[in-house]
Amino acid sequence: MKLQLTYSFLKTDIDLIEKEIEAAIKSDSAVIQKASLNLLKAGGKRIRPVFVLLGAKFGDYHIQQVKNVAVALELIHMATLVHDDVIDDSELRRGKPTVKAEWDNRIAMYTGDYILATALQYMTKIDNILAHQVLSNSLVEVCIGEIEQIKDKYRFDQHLKDYLRRIKRKTALLIAISCQLGAISTNAEEKVHRTLFRFGYYVGMSYQIIDDILDFTGTEEQLGKPAGEDLRQGNITLPALFAMEDERIKKKIERVHEHTTKEEMSIIIQSIIDCGAIERSYEVSQKYLKKALETLDMLPNQRIKKTLAQLAKYIGKRKF
Repeated sequence: MKLQLTYSFLKTDIDLIEKEIEAAIKSDSAVIQKASLNLLKAGGKRIRPVFVLLGAKFGDYHIQQVKNVAVALELIHMATLVHDDVIDDSELRRGKPTVKAEWDNRIAMYTGDYILATALQYMTKIDNILAHQVLSNSLVEVCIGEIEQIKDKYRFDQHLKDYLRRIKRKTALLIAISCQLGAISTNAEEKVHRTLFRFGYYVGMSYQIIDDILDFTGTEEQLGKPAGEDLRQGNITLPALFAMEDERIKKKIERVHEHTTKEEMSIIIQSIIDCGAIERSYEVSQKYLKKALETLDMLPNQRIKKTLAQLAKYIGKRKF
């Protein structure tokens, strides 16, 4: 089943949000306007706005109100991507040149800042102090996560807990608050929006682990960047952590640096695949997915629960 079919009943609202996002990134600065539009046109699954809409269905749903949260969360996600590409010195994203590659680091950072500021403007339309507290606290954690990721680059002696804490901040939090803020914006009950946060957290953890697996198992065409690029940039993900339990593989991985060739990376990737690290990583992802699905039992509204479950399963089992 295609992803979009699971939430086809939201199509009109999603189309509205897509147009709103495009309108949101308009700027008097021609450079920022073009850079932001390039990022938008690069595509994306718009998972976060979908989770906002579904979370909002547990309360008094009005799209003109909910769209502000959905647009804000997607813009925040876009801003983090621009900043990530500067930090990782990435030339490609989804097979297209990054903002920093098309222009430079300064333009990329200002573009990311502009998109983030625009997101916060949209959130000011939400008259709910809890929504702003949840968002601001989460953004602080995301920023801490970015700093920790920089500190952890090429640190080959890190532990599983370091990785899990990092992906919580990097990915899981934004998905968790997408679910939660959608519900908060429509005045859903507290136990509902807190449960949705936990659901989104578990889904987000599963999502990032699958992403990290695909970085080793996908082709350059599928990934839109060279396979193993995360490791080459010094980001130690779960498959690499598991693989480094084998001292022979660990010695290979510890020699990785930003100028490691594709041929050298190919040998290392094959070692990671052959040692069973991919299967073990997949098992961890599935444990988070199982927790996400179990969390849904605590929620009302069978139709939305079913859609959330389908989305979670797609995310936790996706190939690309």
